[in-house]
Amino acid sequence: MSGISTPCVQVCELGPDDRCVGCGRSRDEIAAWTRLPESARRAVMERLRAEGYPRRATEST
Repeated sequence: MSGISTPCVQVCELGPDDRCVGCGRSRDEIAAWTRLPESARRAVMERLRAEGYPRRATEST
């Protein structure tokens, strides 16, 4: 994994919609994160930001 870090904010719990209540990723996105190409990780990060999920303190803008 290069320039894109994980969106995990250490609040790891799946809600009834099967998305993490902390970072907003789906179960499938969490499981595949380290295998996703950077472009796919970037797209997920942009979607999470647009949906209002918090950013990690270490995430660059």
